[in-house]
Amino acid sequence: MRIRPRQQLLDLWQAVLACCYRDEQWSWGGRDGANSISDAEQLLCLLYPATELQAFAVDQPNYVATDTLLALEPFGEETRIGGVLVGLLEDYLQRYTSPEGDPVFAAGSYLHPTEDRPLTAEEFELEVVDSYSMSLSLCIAALRFLRGYQRFVSGEVRREARRLSERIPEVIDAVGARLTAAMAGLVRSFVIHTPEPKSASGQSILHMINQNHAPDDEVIAQLSARLERLRVQAANEVRLSQASEVDVADDERLFECGWGWGIVRTAEPIDFVPSTVGRIQGYAEPRPYLYFTAVALDGISDLSSQRIRELDLLTDEQRKLADALQLRFELARTYWSTVAQFGGGRWPLEDIPWRTSDGEESDYFSLTVTAMLIQDLVYRDSTEDLARTVAVFDQLARRGRITSRLTAGDPAAILHYPGVRLGLSGSEDVSGGAPLRWYVPDFVTMMLKRCLQAARLRTDVGTRDQLMALAEAAMDHLDRRVLREGPAAGLWDDPVALLGPSVAPAAGPSWFVTERIMECLVIAYDTFREPPLAPPSMVDRAIDLMSEADHLLNQEELEVEGNDLTPKQAAVNRIRQTLDRARSVLRERPGTAYSLATQALVQLDELAYARQDATR
Repeated sequence: MRIRPRQQLLDLWQAVLACCYRDEQWSWGGRDGANSISDAEQLLCLLYPATELQAFAVDQPNYVATDTLLALEPFGEETRIGGVLVGLLEDYLQRYTSPEGDPVFAAGSYLHPTEDRPLTAEEFELEVVDSYSMSLSLCIAALRFLRGYQRFVSGEVRREARRLSERIPEVIDAVGARLTAAMAGLVRSFVIHTPEPKSASGQSILHMINQNHAPDDEVIAQLSARLERLRVQAANEVRLSQASEVDVADDERLFECGWGWGIVRTAEPIDFVPSTVGRIQGYAEPRPYLYFTAVALDGISDLSSQRIRELDLLTDEQRKLADALQLRFELARTYWSTVAQFGGGRWPLEDIPWRTSDGEESDYFSLTVTAMLIQDLVYRDSTEDLARTVAVFDQLARRGRITSRLTAGDPAAILHYPGVRLGLSGSEDVSGGAPLRWYVPDFVTMMLKRCLQAARLRTDVGTRDQLMALAEAAMDHLDRRVLREGPAAGLWDDPVALLGPSVAPAAGPSWFVTERIMECLVIAYDTFREPPLAPPSMVDRAIDLMSEADHLLNQEELEVEGNDLTPKQAAVNRIRQTLDRARSVLRERPGTAYSLATQALVQLDELAYARQDATR
């Protein structure tokens, strides 16, 4: 399926409004019910494109694009769109703020008990890293929209605009309080895990990284040498909320870092954060989860973008938390990138499926580590070993039935619906029984997102074509899963279309899946705006043609008599302009330069032939 991000985003906006906005009332919730994460995902489907892409911006009503206005037509004319979005933000913040004024991050209906029973009230209120990361992205998008829209309404004299100008500062304050709490939650959910090599966790880590079957002591020494800088940095700089008993500097222990499923039970309070998130007791086992680490990295990347710094959206407390998160971002990204490629032969990443430190194995974990490796390459703007990484993507696409067919009873089906099951170790302290479960159905969207991001890198044409082929195959897969009928038509996710009548039809849209597809389309939009690849071989061929054309043009100018604007002089001038244009685009668009030089050569040959014909 061809990826057309602008049109597909507009179609998504129309589908969201058709599903959620009727009779000027917004309907929260979807297939998985309403909770702080699902409702944030629902709202981000509108706000994220509107603040990431200039073509979709709505904060300055006088400059809204025509196709954007048509997509948001149910909201009313252009001057009303911003007011409706302000009202939606107010509604969301009211729904997820406690009577005491603290932001609420309850995962609610996204959590599943092991037994066939409803969630207890205490379980329903559990907070997970998804809650913090999604709220962080929502708050950043909301602040960017609100600050821009505030400048517009402050210059308006209409009564409605004056009322909005009074409401917006209160919304900005509430969004800022939620952003601070979300950042604190992410800081307190970060964990450094240092298991003994002979422990079960240590053996699981060694199983993955020891691809050459070397003695354990030798592997531990090599790994410690590779991670020495990270250990020193973690020991000296990771202070905020970090448990004091973690001995990061002991190079005889193994080492991994990332995010637990929620605030870890060893996390220290953060005194300068006023909300309860800064001090509540955590329950999560102090061990990184690959899924929640990837989710946290995505949220922090939204926070650390250059535009956020330029707009000066953060307070002093938020900047302190942002610096702490950036440090953790660097540690986790570098750690997983290093471990994925550890050793001198086959990478641990190429030993599919990946085994986590708690002994669980899944192709999904291999994809998550690959995604973090791609994220590291994009962050460093590096193409080192990109082709080898893409080969892992290709293998995972086949194993995950993205580029191959699902069969009856196929074990790969669980990757897509209901998703990979994660046990939230430590949640049994709340449930009093077995740990709660979390399902992750984002195998395809994660691959699509990373393929599109990697396609921005200045790699070779073959690797880029392979990435785009995988991305298009993922879009084909997702297109088969779109809801075709009912109020949620045009949204995701229809499991019946993928797995057949053996599963129950979707009762509504999955905002978990829909929001991630929206993110992929935004990334595709940015990727397509990048200049095309400029292979050195194509540059060299274009230079050779331009050199010949220049020489022939000089010969033709010898035949032009005087400075009269004769037809021949005009033709020579046009050829000169064509070659000047070819030179100007040579490094960015060598294919275009090649075509222009070819065109100039054809025109020069026509002049030469005409002169020979006239001589005869």
